[in-house]
Amino acid sequence: MVMVDFNADIVSFTSLGNVRLGDSIDFYLDDIFNRFNVEIKEYSLPAPSIETRYAYLVDKGTLTIATTTDDIIVSLGCNENYSGKYKNRLSAGMTMGELLNLSTNVSIVNGALIIDNDYGLSFTLPSPYDEIADSLAQIPDDVVLNQIYVSDHSAWKPR
Repeated sequence: MVMVDFNADIVSFTSLGNVRLGDSIDFYLDDIFNRFNVEIKEYSLPAPSIETRYAYLVDKGTLTIATTTDDIIVSLGCNENYSGKYKNRLSAGMTMGELLNLSTNVSIVNGALIIDNDYGLSFTLPSPYDEIADSLAQIPDDVVLNQIYVSDHSAWKPR
């Protein structure tokens, strides 16, 4: 039986909380429903795809598992209550200044921060910076980055 772990490493393109991209949510349902408070939300991706997805918010978003309608996990997120780290150094809840000091390259793509050209992980920029920031200089060092997502953002890579 797979055990969800809020201390597990964050692995780009792969996993967060011991939950793996590409798996069926069915592998994790017993564990999350027996051990945590879970809220399920339905949402739709914007045009052109207009695809329906489901988000399983585990313990108020400490872990978020996004699935397709056929139950395949396509994205994993965490908030500042998650204790695991990416490459033993980056975590949700750190400030922009901390992120810049611990990274070699940070870029803004689609309202998110891509770290060291790793398109399998992103930090979500909080409002209003997700809408207004065109450069890192527009984001104050004390802005707290409360969300990390593991997914395949390869399509975002510049060509």
